[in-house]
Amino acid sequence: MKKRQDSFLREVTNHIKSKEAKKFIATELEFHLEKSKNTWKEKGLNEIDAEDKAVEQMGSPIKIGQELNKLHRPRIDWLMVILLVTTMGLGFLPIVSLGNAGFMDVNHFLRNKVIFVILGAAVAFGMMMIDYRKLEKQGWLFYTIGVIILLIINFFSNTIINAAAFVRIGSITIESFMAVPFFFLSWTSFFNNSRLKVWYLGSLFLLSFYLFLTVASISTVFIYTIMVFVMLWWSKVDKKNALIITVVPICLSMIGGLFIWSSIEDYQKERLLGYLNPENYANGAGYTYLHLKELISTAGWFGTTENKEFIESAHTDLVFASLTYYYGYLFATILVFILSLFTARMIVISYKINNHYGKLLLVGGIALYVAQFIYNVGMTLGLFPITSISLPFISYGLMPTLFNAFLIGIVLSVYRRKDLTSNNFS
Repeated sequence: MKKRQDSFLREVTNHIKSKEAKKFIATELEFHLEKSKNTWKEKGLNEIDAEDKAVEQMGSPIKIGQELNKLHRPRIDWLMVILLVTTMGLGFLPIVSLGNAGFMDVNHFLRNKVIFVILGAAVAFGMMMIDYRKLEKQGWLFYTIGVIILLIINFFSNTIINAAAFVRIGSITIESFMAVPFFFLSWTSFFNNSRLKVWYLGSLFLLSFYLFLTVASISTVFIYTIMVFVMLWWSKVDKKNALIITVVPICLSMIGGLFIWSSIEDYQKERLLGYLNPENYANGAGYTYLHLKELISTAGWFGTTENKEFIESAHTDLVFASLTYYYGYLFATILVFILSLFTARMIVISYKINNHYGKLLLVGGIALYVAQFIYNVGMTLGLFPITSISLPFISYGLMPTLFNAFLIGIVLSVYRRKDLTSNNFS
């Protein structure tokens, strides 16, 4: 049977351009038609008459199709796209600045940067086109991939090349940072599953945390930990348990730090002391902090124009310092404002999303992005110890570009499908 109902659904969906929306709307309309038909059957109508009444009650299929096509079409967040293009363009400035100052031949770096930008744009666009909802059930797969990446690095670093955070197999470089996106997707699935016990989640985190500690840099461990604990507070885990899970590791870390201090190497102690009191280590670990402070203080509002000094890692980790030095406080303020707009926009989008899994993806993406952004700017200003954390889209490097493009692609995917949620048709 259901000939009248099927004909109605076909006529409605013929006016829906998006394949995703077409399937979604057909399912929604069918649900409401069945509900309406059952109501009429309870009033005494037979199957055929009840179906006719239900379809008639829905109204004109052409008008419904046209209205739903406007309401439920996939959307592109053009503000996020503009921000992405703008920041990727600004990412060329550090290289150009170093070339103009005569510190390096920029042709090789510019060519690579063009390739990185093209690949980053492809990753962002590709992730936008993927329906993020299909990733929800793949949490264990992503977690396994992340673990395998870390185990491969651990194996090669211990048996072959003695590397800490990456291995090279031919022309392919496998970095520990590559595991972070997979763990990000896995934790989004885990935290969205209310059936997983707290001890189970704790075991999964401890395993991944241990593997990161054995092969990754401190910066990667820091970013990963921030992501997990921020997502924890937006998850379906009870807030009392979340508080315990958060406070206990912090206390244990502080206690552990006191015991570890006596066993760490002298150069590691000097690095930390150089950050805490750079004046006392001016000829060693504190030199970079003092040098950066001096260079930034001479930049002025419009940058240094004469007698430019070389800044180590000026196009990678210390890119914010070099841009401030070369272009001044005004440019640095504008750059911080532009990069902050990413965060503001992601927060605004998160309030528009009704899908809890999509909201968790946004929260995790915000945590990963903000951790990099704030830390990179903060270490330039001497607020945090200097380590290898990139400034999103501005720092030179393939992995940082692809990683942040992946995050923005996830945001674009969630935004694209924000209207493909359950609605009540009257």
